Amino acid sequence: MTTIRAQCPDCGDVQLKIDELTVRVCDDHDDGAYRFRCPACRRTVSRAASARIVGLLLSAGAPREVWQWPAELAERPDGPPLTHDDLLDLHVLLQHDAWFEQVVTLVQRNTTG
Repeated sequence: MTTIRAQCPDCGDVQLKIDELTVRVCDDHDDGAYRFRCPACRRTVSRAASARIVGLLLSAGAPREVWQWPAELAERPDGPPLTHDDLLDLHVLLQHDAWFEQVVTLVQRNTTG
């Protein structure tokens, strides 16, 4: 089985079997990355990877995971743009335990009336 060397931010260089990492490819933009669990500290590590590295890892037998950006990113909301005052109001709202109920009430008020 193919062994590769990867780098954990905490442990430095580590040796992995090819099936101990997963190659992630974005279906929308062909962005590539890989992730693995460090055999020493057990931390999950994710690294961006060029198309060349993605190709090499896949050809060596690494599992592939395809993902897509959420569809909501393409949506354009109606209404005015968010302002600094809006952000400050949200910050103050989040300081209270009942913030979620207050947001629900605001949304219902704005959608029904």
